[in-house]
Amino acid sequence: MKKIFSTVFSVLIATMLLCGCSEADKANYNIAKQADYFESERKITVYNARTDTIVMEAEGYMSISNNDNDELVCTVKIGPDQYKVNYIYLNEYTMYVVEDITGTHTDPYHYKLYFHADILPSVEVKP
Repeated sequence: MKKIFSTVFSVLIATMLLCGCSEADKANYNIAKQADYFESERKITVYNARTDTIVMEAEGYMSISNNDNDELVCTVKIGPDQYKVNYIYLNEYTMYVVEDITGTHTDPYHYKLYFHADILPSVEVKP
């Protein structure tokens, strides 16, 4: 009797988990899969949360994941069989936003990386 109950219970739980997906969940899963196959162009913007300034931007056909070292791993397709991997270190003062910008370029190997660093002002030294 216990075996039958546990089997029925397992089937019910599995059914609820599989059927409980919303349309948004399915779309999110499909878009993430497309990005992993370099079919979606994305733009990443990294902000310094303390100063409200943009630290860097990257855009292109990329797959994005996090690793165990608090890094954002961006794998970018730059040719038919060519890829670049960029690691963006994240800490408690940085945050990032990923935008889907598919359809804005016709070049499938489009890739840009911008660093936003303020240049130190010139200093005049007097004796």
